[in-house]
Formats: sequence, structure tokens, C-alpha cells
Amino acid sequence: MRELEPDKRRKTHLQIRGNYLDLGSEVRPGVPAAFHALPEGREANRLGLAHWLVDEANPLTARVLANRYWEQLFGVGLVETSEAFGSQGSPPSHGKLLDWLAVDLMENGWDLKRLLRQMVSSTAYRQSSKIDSSLLERDPQNRLLARGPRFRISAEMVRDQTLFLSGLLSRKMYGPPVMPPQPEVARKTAFGGKLDWETSVGEDRYRRGLYTFWRRTSPYPSMSAFDAPNREVCSIRRNRTNTPMQALVTLNDPVFVEAAQALGRMTLKRGGSLRDRLRFLVRRCLIREPRTAEIDRLASLYEEVERDYRNRPAAARDLAEIPIGPAPSGFGHAELAAWTVVANVTLNLDEIFMKR
Repeated sequence: MRELEPDKRRKTHLQIRGNYLDLGSEVRPGVPAAFHALPEGREANRLGLAHWLVDEANPLTARVLANRYWEQLFGVGLVETSEAFGSQGSPPSHGKLLDWLAVDLMENGWDLKRLLRQMVSSTAYRQSSKIDSSLLERDPQNRLLARGPRFRISAEMVRDQTLFLSGLLSRKMYGPPVMPPQPEVARKTAFGGKLDWETSVGEDRYRRGLYTFWRRTSPYPSMSAFDAPNREVCSIRRNRTNTPMQALVTLNDPVFVEAAQALGRMTLKRGGSLRDRLRFLVRRCLIREPRTAEIDRLASLYEEVERDYRNRPAAARDLAEIPIGPAPSGFGHAELAAWTVVANVTLNLDEIFMKR
């Protein structure tokens, strides 16, 4: 990123419309005249631009930073259109608060850790996300900050969290992108076999969503279902939807079925009574003690499914072993299949995907 020597820099000219050979006057480096000038003594280069961006005369950079971190924590920024702060964007819901956060960030050395600590320790963030009908009618989007944040985790997190809970998530870092499992129908492209999806093997199939191979013409389907952008253009803010397709993904996608199989086997190996195992399953997934009614419903589900699979040994074997692999010794297929179903149901509870 070093600057070129002055005699090696390319000259840039204003191009006259209609003829690319018709060059106008030479264009020199600079900043838009509508904004503040470069700081005193700074040259018009990359370093000068960096100082100009964080100059005290420019409050926009600090406002944008504070708003984006607020958006990550609360689900929506103080300026809802975090990608547009101009006249085409939304006005801030709490303008004075955003101004204060921006000034405080600049006056404290742009310390982002301090900014985050300040936000998560605030009363606004720490309050309950529970809501009554009157408040929901008055402020459905929580723009008044009358309750704590509650929103769905991002597309990459949906898969990563499921793999983590099942014990499958790989901690491996760096390296080339990988191709985790996806539905068979999505593995074939319209452009020939060379571009077909070749599922990674071993640890690579369980790596974090950050490392998933991405092709513009063939995005990873489960992430697309959870509103991941197609990356054709830069997306600062993601919209969140709630569709039946998302439930179909987490119930049937190969990644989520395999995670349910692994979590079911983990729960079964835990030992103890049926209710002891169910308590472990709920605590692991929801990070809280289960309610009696929840244990009763899950126990009833297990018993019903296990009886059904005892009468269908071929189906039990498929659900117990595909795609995760052969059943561990000492456990029957019907038993493993039933625990897979229970784990699959638990992994699809609203609490799994919602931050509250």
C-alpha cells in the first residue's frame, strides 16, 4: 500500500462525454469541496484521507460506526437505514443519543471495546425482551427501546450454532473455502460438471459458515433462505424475514439432519433415565432449565417415535445412519432414530434462533 513515486504516478484527466480520446483538464487528488478541508499540514494521499475521515470536523464517521455497532446489538440501528445516512435514508429515532455516542467515541480515542461495553451495560440493552399487547400495538418495531432486543441470528450463525450444539463444529481456521453438504438438487449447476458442487470430506464439511464456498450464480441455499445476500453488490444491512422455507431448511437440510443425529447420539450416550437425558438436551440447546411441561412433551414425542420406528426397521436405520455414518455399538436403530427426531425438534425451537 505504499505511495508510488511522483514521477511514476498515472495522470488522470477529465473525460469529455462522447469521445474517450477527448481529454479535459487533469484531475488532482483531493476531497469533496462540500465537506471540510484536509487537516492542516496533510498531503492529499491515502494517509491524508485517513486523517480526514476521522477528523473532529467530520462527525459522520463516528456516527456511522456508533450506529452500526448499535445495529449489531439491538437488531436495528438508531438510523434504521445504516447503509444510507443522507437525505434518502431514515432519520435517527434518537438523534441526540447518536450524537452523544459519536462524540464520546471520538473523545475517547475511538476505543471500540469501550463503546461496546457501554452499550451492553446500558439499561436499554439489559432490559427484558418480553412485550405486552398494548406495547406491541404502539411500537411493534421497538423503535422506542421500551424492551430489550429480540431478533433472529444471521444466516451464517444459524448453521454454525447448530453444528456447535451437536459437537460437530470445526475449530480449524484459515485456508481455502470448503463445500459443506447441501441438498442433492442444488449440487448440479446449469453450466456443466466442472462447476458442480463437490461436497468436502472430513473436518472441512463442518467448518464455520465464513469458509463456505460462494458462487454468485449458485449461492449456498440454506444461507439464502435465511436472507444472506447474493454478494452481487455490497450489502451493509440485511433484512430479516420469517418464512416457512426456513423451517423446512432446519428440519430437512442434510447439515441440520446430521447435526440432529450427532446431538441425539450425544444425548443417548449421556446415560440416565429418559427424563435425565431430555434435561441435558434442553439445557445444552437453550442454556436454561427445562420446564416440566416441556419434558413431558418431549418424552411423549420420544416414546411415540420410538414405537413407530420399531415397526419400520429400514426407515429407522436410514435416519440413524444417513448421513452421519454407522450406528455406535450397543444402541439400536429405533432408539437412535427417535433421539434424532427429538434433537431435530429441539434444534428448531424459536429460542435457538432468536436473540432475546
